[in-house]
Amino acid sequence: MDLTNIGFDPSMLMALQDMLDMYEEPVPQATSRTYVRDGKAMAATQADVKEYPNAYVFLVDMPGLKAYKIKVHIEDENVLVVYGERKQDKDEKDKKEMVKYLKIERRFGKFLKRFVLAKNADMDTISSIYQDGVLTVTVEKKYLPETKPRKTIEVRVGK
Repeated sequence: MDLTNIGFDPSMLMALQDMLDMYEEPVPQATSRTYVRDGKAMAATQADVKEYPNAYVFLVDMPGLKAYKIKVHIEDENVLVVYGERKQDKDEKDKKEMVKYLKIERRFGKFLKRFVLAKNADMDTISSIYQDGVLTVTVEKKYLPETKPRKTIEVRVGK
């Protein structure tokens, strides 16, 4: 269907098409539901990262979860993964009384965040505390010997 026949400006249509094509996120060939769901969970999970002289601190908002439902682990040797899931409340009493939700604003579903850790992160001294809906993960830094600056050797021209 040619939209110019019904009054659309061709230059406007081309600009619109360019805007739509501008943002194409690379997606694996076999996009799975899990990949899409994890991507949405990572975008929706809010976090702050702080660096102290002796540690990295990750603050992850995970409201409404019980501490035993939160998992923290390392994958691929240097990726910190924080995961949890909050299910929607399904009360039998509500079903019997035919309660109908008029508005649902509280978040439920997966909470997921991945952080690539620095080379000086000590994987053996990771700790976490969950309080007031915020998970605090502390990763201590390990001492790495400073690398010496490269010695530059002058190249002279031969005769």
